[in-house]
Amino acid sequence: MNTKKNLWLVIGSFLVMVFTANTTFAQTYNVNNAASKVKVEGTSNVHDWEMTAENLQGSMKVQMTDGQLVQIDDIKFTVVAESLKSGKGGMDKNAYKAINTDKHKTIIYQLQKVNNLDCTSKSSCKVTTTGALTIAGTKKNVEIIFDAKVSGDKIVLSGEKKIKMSEFNVDPPKAMFGTITTGDDLNIKFEVAFTK
Repeated sequence: MNTKKNLWLVIGSFLVMVFTANTTFAQTYNVNNAASKVKVEGTSNVHDWEMTAENLQGSMKVQMTDGQLVQIDDIKFTVVAESLKSGKGGMDKNAYKAINTDKHKTIIYQLQKVNNLDCTSKSSCKVTTTGALTIAGTKKNVEIIFDAKVSGDKIVLSGEKKIKMSEFNVDPPKAMFGTITTGDDLNIKFEVAFTK
């Protein structure tokens, strides 16, 4: 009798553990182009300028526990280079020439390592990463810190990163026979939505 009672206790305890344990799932999200924004800001000796990316692609693999982000396994993000638009055709052509879009069609970011994932709530995390950024065929490791917001079936990554064109062997574009020269510094601002 005692053996049977003990067996039911063990089975009952096991079932309680199974149903109350946190459930972790690996999930893949893809870039929602329409809900995403990437902007490149720069300077020149005449005025500041900006270009906005119109064609974004990529995916993100994460581990979720009860709707909370607990691990990022992979991020690959691509901007079609000639989808960067300033609203000024001449400037766009000079930019495409500088990054040699005939040969290098895309700008690519590939996650290499998550250095820190700090979630202040179930829906909000601060993430520090190291990844490879490839511009005009030159690949360089960069540290990017961004916010990750989880809402239902959507994760939005937002932040900004300052880089120099010369770090990627890009000569800053010139216009009007060299009278307009572009500064070396760029600021990339992003708000990229990934959905299931």
